[in-house]
Amino acid sequence: MIIAIDGPAGSGKSTVARRVAAQLGLQVVDTGALYRTVALAAQRAGLDVTATDRLGPFVTGLPLRLERGPAGDRHFLGDEEVTAAIRTPAASKAASAYSAVPAVRAALLELQRRLAHEPPGAVLEGRDIGTVVCPDAEHKFFLVADPAERARRRHQELLAQGLDVEFAAVLAATHERDQADEQRLTAPLRPAPDARLLDSTRLGVDEVVAQIVAVVTGTQPGDPPGAGGSTPPETL
Repeated sequence: MIIAIDGPAGSGKSTVARRVAAQLGLQVVDTGALYRTVALAAQRAGLDVTATDRLGPFVTGLPLRLERGPAGDRHFLGDEEVTAAIRTPAASKAASAYSAVPAVRAALLELQRRLAHEPPGAVLEGRDIGTVVCPDAEHKFFLVADPAERARRRHQELLAQGLDVEFAAVLAATHERDQADEQRLTAPLRPAPDARLLDSTRLGVDEVVAQIVAVVTGTQPGDPPGAGGSTPPETL
């Protein structure tokens, strides 16, 4: 089984994908992390986005490696773990730029599809999973949320990491990333025609996960955790 979860930055894709995969016993593939790793490696090698004739072979030859675990994937370039290094605002911006290069996307396409088809199946999250990477996925979802809410979530995440970042800067970066993703010529951010649209602006993680799992399993989601108690559901 392949489940595609697409959407803009900050819509909750990564958190939701991990929860859905855990409930259904599937692997989770964070394609955005792959692009972040590529961007980091390319910048270190002095290859900017204009080096289109060199980026394809460069990406194909990268020693990308994932180590799966209960706390999430750990990302490596060769023997170097880069899990933390690819989660900075700069890495996010760089990933958006390099992901717009057709040669980069083509080089990563085979890897993403291979990971998707490994048993017992996978939940893939990104921006073009349902349209390009796995157009034949059994289930497709497209998460959206208000830009200000997405920026708030990202701002809280960065503060929790000890980074001193102004909310206004995060909001501006959110708008910039949306524009870049939606307007790129190769695999622009858009929902697949057969994707289910889920607005997570006012929904908690458990509510979104319950809706997706219900669709996949053919059941109906129950009351969100915390509905009858004192602990509210976690927000995206």
